[in-house]
Amino acid sequence: MSTRPFWLAGTAATGDTEITVVNPYTGEDAGKVSVPTVEQVEEAVAAAHAVAAEAAALPAHVRADALGHVSRRIGERAEEIARTITAESGKPIKWARAEAGRAVSVFRWAAEEARRDSGELQRLDTDPGGTGRMAVVRRVPKGPVLGISPFNFPLNLVAHKVAPALAVGAPIILKPAPATPMTALVLGGIIAETDLPGGMVSVLPMPNDRAASLITDERLPVISFTGGPFGWKLPELAPRKHVTLELGGNAAAVVLSDADLDWAARRVALFGNNQAGQVCIGVQRVIVEDSVYDEFVPRLVERVEALGTGDPADPATDVGPLVEEAAAERVAEWIEEAVTAGAELLTGGTREGVTVAPTVLADVPADARVVREEVFGPVLVLQRAAGVDAAFAAVNDSDFGLQAGVFTRDLPTAFRAHRELEVGGVVIGDVPSFRADQMPYGGVKGSGVGKEGVRAAMTDLSYERVLVLTGIDL
Repeated sequence: MSTRPFWLAGTAATGDTEITVVNPYTGEDAGKVSVPTVEQVEEAVAAAHAVAAEAAALPAHVRADALGHVSRRIGERAEEIARTITAESGKPIKWARAEAGRAVSVFRWAAEEARRDSGELQRLDTDPGGTGRMAVVRRVPKGPVLGISPFNFPLNLVAHKVAPALAVGAPIILKPAPATPMTALVLGGIIAETDLPGGMVSVLPMPNDRAASLITDERLPVISFTGGPFGWKLPELAPRKHVTLELGGNAAAVVLSDADLDWAARRVALFGNNQAGQVCIGVQRVIVEDSVYDEFVPRLVERVEALGTGDPADPATDVGPLVEEAAAERVAEWIEEAVTAGAELLTGGTREGVTVAPTVLADVPADARVVREEVFGPVLVLQRAAGVDAAFAAVNDSDFGLQAGVFTRDLPTAFRAHRELEVGGVVIGDVPSFRADQMPYGGVKGSGVGKEGVRAAMTDLSYERVLVLTGIDL
């Protein structure tokens, strides 16, 4: 098995050590990737710093054409990429194919936004002192970006860091998750086919403990991080940097009395368990209005038990393995802990190696970890609510606030949810797991700071620079 090179300032390179990537489901080696030396990491940072001014000055058509090329090439290689995602992450192939399709859209959106990024004109003669003056407001990159991506979306969450950076003209050094670096390296190879300056993109797979120098290096003034609670340490480690954090949550789906219960049960069952629950906005807490609770729960359990589980390479599989056995052991431990504390196990709860059966729990103590923390596994926790007031209060009774879903057909309730729920996004009539890649995406409270989504991320990676023109007759 050959060792895959990494991408150092747009050029394939190898270091003196390697990471062996393991297929979570089979336990077999999925591939080997080379790890850069300390000197090569320094070379990548120096290249990003050196090319920053050139990158910021690139014409819009150059950036847009490069992003369009990446979008097309991902589409052409979609099946290869999907199989790579499945091999290294254990994600069921149906969801891996969907992820490849989403990345096509992310880079296409970025290409379009790069062409639309024209700035704003403001007339300043609104007061006498501004007579004859006009402002041109443009956004410019804050500087080279360090992107740190997680294992659960090894292509699309990488795309959400790389595409906006290239669209605004910012160099980026990407550190993919050590468990799933191969897909990011495929993307690095596609970017290397473009006419972008080489120093604009480096893809550096490495163990997490090797990334300290990148986090603190002042030549990388922006950090975009998606992952777990470690993210909160980044502003402490690099206090003068601009840091964007997407740190997950324990997303709630609210099922109110006017909901389509069959639709709600089908969507909650699927998106609480697909990809083994390893989705930041996957359903975890299911808050059901008391008047329909007894009618809804059997439908949900039936739908959960009907999900296809097993080999992620099988197109019929909805729920595959967790990323490693330690993660599966933790999820099983949390389930057992809840049951011991008095929760009722309605289905699931068993573990075979890296696979945890889709699980539904009821009557769970409010302080159980499956309620308070992010399970990141195939576990649904049912909660009764006396009405809308209690349901919305239950959603907000969380240290997290990424997204929430509300199954209702009542428009005033929908607007009330948008006003009251302490989350970054509210989805009406569906699960919190819905995400369109162009919309602003990010949370509050323990779920992080800042926004992704192509346009929102471009704004986040840049700042306004104002040009005042004087002596103009308007």
